[in-house]
Amino acid sequence: MYKTVKKIMCVLMAVMMMASVVLPAFAANENNSDKLLQFGADGKFNIMHVTDTHIDDDNIDDTVWLLAAAADRENPDLVVITGDNVQNCDDAAKTKSYIDRLMGVYESRNIPVAVTFGNHDSEVGAMSREDLMAHYNTFDCSVSVDDGEALSGCGTYNLPVLSSDGKQVKFNVWVFDSNDYDGNGHYGNVKKDQVEWYVQQSRQLTEANGGEKVYSLAFQHIIVPEVYDALKKANHHTLYSFEHINNKGEYYMFDPNGVNFGTLNETPCSGYINEGQFDAMVECGDVLAMFSGHDHTNGFGVRHKGIDISNTVSTRYNRDSFSTQYGYRMITVDEKDTSVYTTSIMHWYNMFSNADVKALRDAGDDFGAGLVRDILMRGPWQKLLRVLGVAFTKLLTGRTVSFPD
Repeated sequence: MYKTVKKIMCVLMAVMMMASVVLPAFAANENNSDKLLQFGADGKFNIMHVTDTHIDDDNIDDTVWLLAAAADRENPDLVVITGDNVQNCDDAAKTKSYIDRLMGVYESRNIPVAVTFGNHDSEVGAMSREDLMAHYNTFDCSVSVDDGEALSGCGTYNLPVLSSDGKQVKFNVWVFDSNDYDGNGHYGNVKKDQVEWYVQQSRQLTEANGGEKVYSLAFQHIIVPEVYDALKKANHHTLYSFEHINNKGEYYMFDPNGVNFGTLNETPCSGYINEGQFDAMVECGDVLAMFSGHDHTNGFGVRHKGIDISNTVSTRYNRDSFSTQYGYRMITVDEKDTSVYTTSIMHWYNMFSNADVKALRDAGDDFGAGLVRDILMRGPWQKLLRVLGVAFTKLLTGRTVSFPD
């Protein structure tokens, strides 16, 4: 009897500790943040990063079908959706119908979903960020938080992850609203008050963990400006070097002496203003990596001051060769050592085979069979162009411009 009561008390203490650090005391509106995230019985915690779905009438059926196929394939413990999610229409009911289709994928599979926003989510349309978040949070699968008026933007919060035995907070997931645009029309950034909130929450997590830092991953839409510090400045525009988003005439490429993964396919579109988010994370020392979207074809990572600054490709599909390279990112953390993680990108053109077309037809899913056949017809050309471009650059310049995803 004593052992049973003791076990119950341990679980209750873990839940109370989680509740004390999951969001600011001033968080407003309804949310489902009381849902527990936990390492599996195998000691693993798997995160699927979905971004830039840009769902509208033109791509909703294809994108939603592929999201469902990806969810079935990966069975993640958490899906993080980082902005530019659905078209915000003048008719709020239309916008909600898009969200319903997107969230329905995970609701029907009981997969927790954390949502934040990008620059496009509320730049037009009838619904504000707060309105959008309120609708996302009508779904039981949502673990998203509306942080209320106390923080800039909408959708800045953290989600502690319990150990497999449920006795302690073993890991943490940060979600930031990187906002939309600054006063001069440049891309947005995480604001000073959000940075201060992060520092406070990070310290609370450390204190609640007996003074030991709780390692974590961070997710947001717009990449931090420090990405350029981790790249190498090129003397001039050359193959697979890209012009700085704000400093025209400056070009950047992978630094051969740095830690690189994936492929840099376009200019990293960071914000213009820097209010200290990255520096705060370096100082706190708990963030292993930051994952962004926004730049649809970039699927890369570079290490700077101990933090991996990463980008995930768009997750939508538009029935063209170009979007066959899109997909999603998987990230795995093992509770045996939460100071490291593994990650890879699954591109749509690598996800299916001709056997899938037959299996879908046999199952009566003619739509899915047609979609997969479309990817299998278009994808190899996009993949070939990528391989040839990388090989040609290597031959011409001697540079490696693509690393394992």
